[in-house]
Amino acid sequence: MSAAVLPVEQKLGLAAWAGLVALQLLWHGWLQPSQSVPVVLVLAITVVPLLLPLAALRKPRRALLWVGILALFYFCHGVAEAWSSPAERALAVAEIALTLLLIATLGAGVRRPRH
Repeated sequence: MSAAVLPVEQKLGLAAWAGLVALQLLWHGWLQPSQSVPVVLVLAITVVPLLLPLAALRKPRRALLWVGILALFYFCHGVAEAWSSPAERALAVAEIALTLLLIATLGAGVRRPRH
């Protein structure tokens, strides 16, 4: 299925997914790298799970479902960081916003059966 044929909610979901990957790379790789854990390990923990659904990208709906399930972890991480780390609050709020957008696109993509 080409990008032109995808419904708007799936396009938004894919954009939120890409944004979440980019945010993890920027946050943990450049803006706020860990001082106690190797950056490569932190990136492996934060980015690799988001890349796994690429295996299902031929079916965007399925890939977005996988990412939506993973997004729950990133939502929790964002809330915890926003609450506990003032220096990283803006990045954490961005993470929360992207995960909520991603989860909302999943909900918007659900079609109700007609009776």
